[in-house]
Amino acid sequence: MTLVRRTTALCAVAAASVALAACGTTEAGQAPRPAPSASSAGPSKAAPSRPPTLAPGPAGLTPVFEHGPRADGKTVALTFDADMTADEGPRAAAGERFDNPQLIATLRKLKVPATVFMTGRWAEEYPDEARSIGLDPRFEIANHSYSHYAYTDDCYGLPTVPRERMRSDLERAYTAFKKAGVPNPMPYFRFPGGCYDKTALGELTPAGVTAVQWDVVSGDAFATDADAVAKQVLDGVRPGSVVVMHCTRSAAPVTEQAVRTVVPELRKQGYRFVKVSELIGAADGRR
Repeated sequence: MTLVRRTTALCAVAAASVALAACGTTEAGQAPRPAPSASSAGPSKAAPSRPPTLAPGPAGLTPVFEHGPRADGKTVALTFDADMTADEGPRAAAGERFDNPQLIATLRKLKVPATVFMTGRWAEEYPDEARSIGLDPRFEIANHSYSHYAYTDDCYGLPTVPRERMRSDLERAYTAFKKAGVPNPMPYFRFPGGCYDKTALGELTPAGVTAVQWDVVSGDAFATDADAVAKQVLDGVRPGSVVVMHCTRSAAPVTEQAVRTVVPELRKQGYRFVKVSELIGAADGRR
């Protein structure tokens, strides 16, 4: 089975990311190992001192995580890609907004834990917001590359990162997080466009990260109908699901509105919202 994973519902995101974004390292280049933080269940619980990761995959390659165990209760992780490509600074300077503070405020109001996959370029553009998210024990920040350039060829028209620069692109994002004041970014990585292959997994192996994909596509990228986005999420969620959404106002303008529908409905169905780290911990514990 091919290792290249492409999600057709995200095609519009990555194809348009060339023009519009789809939404420190330690010694030896290892991904940071965060200090203790609150668990995904809320600020009152202590999390493990070392975040869970998966063991290397076949041939020692970077492991890939798509969803948690299906039989460990009705848990679901909402994830939000905070996207900004390396070359979009002029557009931000002209007033285009790649952040979504109202979405973050709504997640806080609804007391929803979430994992934000952030590009380094986003953290550079919005350091105060990056720091605020990173300091909030209800959230965790993970790596979405520095540049939001693809790690494979033919990834919905995205520019590509050369093989020899893949690891440094990932590490540059962690450096941007550190500069912004994000204290404990997680050792999780989401490939831009969701595109990866054996070469990319091999190049990132020394960084010690777990690659995180998803099993539910929200369809929020460039959507204008919040109800349709909410329905797609609600129809797709199963126990252990990882939902991919976006934290980018210009590219995903109805996400916050959809979240206000999704959260109470899933809670009504008995679901508990968790961060990706909890799902990975559960999956690792079952190995």
